[in-house]
Amino acid sequence: MRATDTTGRTGPGGDAAGAGTIAGIRADTIRDLPLTERRLEAAGIPTAVLEGGDGPPVVLLHGPGEFAVLWGRVVPPLTATHRVVVPDLPGHGASGLPGDGPLDAERFLSWLRHLIGQTCPAPPALVGHLAGGALALRHAIDGGPVERVVLVDSTGLAMSRPAVSFAAALAGYLAHPTVRSLDRFVGRCMYDFDGMRRELGPRWDPFADYALAGVRQRGARSAVLAFATAFGMFPLRRRDLARIPVPVSMIWGRHDLQNRLRIAEAAATRFGWPLEVVEDVRDDPCWERPDAAVPALRAALARPLRRHVPA
Repeated sequence: MRATDTTGRTGPGGDAAGAGTIAGIRADTIRDLPLTERRLEAAGIPTAVLEGGDGPPVVLLHGPGEFAVLWGRVVPPLTATHRVVVPDLPGHGASGLPGDGPLDAERFLSWLRHLIGQTCPAPPALVGHLAGGALALRHAIDGGPVERVVLVDSTGLAMSRPAVSFAAALAGYLAHPTVRSLDRFVGRCMYDFDGMRRELGPRWDPFADYALAGVRQRGARSAVLAFATAFGMFPLRRRDLARIPVPVSMIWGRHDLQNRLRIAEAAATRFGWPLEVVEDVRDDPCWERPDAAVPALRAALARPLRRHVPA
């Protein structure tokens, strides 16, 4: 990891670097990635971006309450063939909040357009997880620069009706972010949380510490709710989805408690979008099963640039 600037507060997670600080914990999570960090302004929002690799551009958009480094388990192989751009979304990670208006759907869309304009030499593939997928779809519907869209357990395809156990764990974590509530929540996001934590070993603690530190920052929980409200609760109109002019592919965890597999299966039937189902995964294949997610991503990024026409 070659950090260009980790000093100065830019928003949640953005205080001065040093052992035990949020920025110091952040540095622990990204130092082994083949990426360079920089800070830029996108639609007036201070934004932290990780970039690396050469080739066609790919922008990875995380979900509510997440941060860029959660793509880290699929980033190294992707940088071998693509220019990979991984931002912290507004109010998440080390990115700030707008100082001149609400963080609503239009501001997120403006932010994404400006981000692409500053980081991508050509229209990129947009890979979106959860509400990041719905953001990518809206961007494509609105005619923003995009080569293709890859949805990873995305919202925006149906009304949000998560399992009660998932919703309760999420509400508990946001209301009282502690180690215990984080473990309970992540346990609903992962099919085998204990196994994943054993696999990561000492690398797990920096991620957990950074997640807790970030959500405890002033404004962080309101940013999570703003993102989830704008892109995570309600479906996009079917007629708008049907007219997306670029290819759309889907990657889904078999056991997702937040966006059930049947939602993706219905979209595959209705719109003709290819669907890759990852076994032994809930809502985050790229984190829990990178061995399966990377081939699925490569296949989605290599498909011919033909729009899928609904039957």
